[in-house]
Amino acid sequence: MNVIYQFVAGPLAWAAFILFLSGIFLRMIQLFVKVNQPEKFLLHYFSLRYGLRSIIRWLTPFATTNWRKHPVFTVVTFIFHGCLLITPVFLSGHVVLIDEAWSLSWWTLPDGLADLMTLIVIGSCVFFGIRRIVRPEVRFVTDASDFILLVIVAAPFITGFLAYNQWFGATWMTIAHMLSGQILLAAIPFTRLNHIILFFFSRAYMGSEFGKVRHARDW
Repeated sequence: MNVIYQFVAGPLAWAAFILFLSGIFLRMIQLFVKVNQPEKFLLHYFSLRYGLRSIIRWLTPFATTNWRKHPVFTVVTFIFHGCLLITPVFLSGHVVLIDEAWSLSWWTLPDGLADLMTLIVIGSCVFFGIRRIVRPEVRFVTDASDFILLVIVAAPFITGFLAYNQWFGATWMTIAHMLSGQILLAAIPFTRLNHIILFFFSRAYMGSEFGKVRHARDW
């Protein structure tokens, strides 16, 4: 048991982290080549002003027409992403591990609030899954990979919640939590989860095109 834990917490964790960074770097290069090769003029109309305008608007709840057309989806989406990003960074257990490894620490979430945010992430994944089944326009563009990605995202939060509450064997659940987190990290560059990073570039590109070339809003 201890050997498995040390392997998952050590070499496997570093492998996932390296795969994540190298994958993101590769995706950035591919994105640049894809945009630059066929139509080199595209990069010439990039606009910091319109790019930032588009990013800010799409990161603001109900600021765009598309957000306003789907109020429930908008609320769930913003709460989901907020909890998804904040919970792992400010979870007390994670901060303690980072402090022990690199002597770095910061403010942490109260345990009760962290539990609530964890359940919100899990519940949001269920919501997105049901939405892909019941909404015809969403079901039409849905395949098995969409549900697999929802499982990959939810798994670290499910196992983390179970491990923290010491259900179903705390040690094994902790190992499952680390493994699922590493799978999520490694999957980001190679799946649609890469929008976590590429969103800013694609949105800046579209904002520049609509604002500087078409003289129109992209929301």
